[in-house]
Amino acid sequence: MNLALALAIFWPAPLAVAGETAADPGRRESPTGLPANAVADYQLGGAYEPPAGVNVVVRDSSAAPASGLYNICYVNGFQTQPATQWPADLLVADRAGQPLADADWPDEYLLNISSQKLRQRILGRLAETISKCARAGFNAVEFDNLDSYTRSKGALKKADALAFALLLVRTAHASGLAAGQKNTPQLTEKDRQGIGFDFAIAEECHRYDECTAYTRFYGNKVIDIEYTDNLRGSFSDVCADPTVPRNTILRDRKLSPATHRQYHYEHC
Repeated sequence: MNLALALAIFWPAPLAVAGETAADPGRRESPTGLPANAVADYQLGGAYEPPAGVNVVVRDSSAAPASGLYNICYVNGFQTQPATQWPADLLVADRAGQPLADADWPDEYLLNISSQKLRQRILGRLAETISKCARAGFNAVEFDNLDSYTRSKGALKKADALAFALLLVRTAHASGLAAGQKNTPQLTEKDRQGIGFDFAIAEECHRYDECTAYTRFYGNKVIDIEYTDNLRGSFSDVCADPTVPRNTILRDRKLSPATHRQYHYEHC
């Protein structure tokens, strides 16, 4: 049976996908989960000294982790990072045969995870980044753009994304890293259980009334980032909403370092 069809019909036992294997980065320590009293900072726009009280920091895979804190490494798992080169056959093509870019991020191209063979080749490259995160001292990794299949103009299916997400999570766990779901509230509980994510990072779940899509499965293991340019009400209103994750922060849209004029950070 074709793997994509099989995944669309049923989920195999966790961490066991017939015919597909995760890369082995060589580290076998057990992943450490998010702190119970997590207060996060989201620093993808550039690393800086975290504000007082912060004990969880998310930084790009190219940055160093923050000393003494729980660190989450950002990896663009389903699209290319800007200014990186990928073989053309590993990218989704549009009708003109050109790489298909994300409409909101035109310097990011969708990875072609439409077959087992392609997924394995893409995984081989991303496994190097995951291993780098582990060696640098990160505790966890978040995989962005799981929902790229919804922007693929039919080239990718949900089953492709689920199959590849499972491989990424297996690779992270093999490296001793916890693995986080990024956005994609449309995943079902069955989807999430099959993939094996350990926590979730949601952007603007209050603004779009999606918070319970994460908290009903992950409980307190959810980090929510709201943005100053798109709030629904005041940030006090956000924090007072009982559906909002306890670990909710407010950032400027560009996630600027603390030295920049537009920098903004608050937490509930």
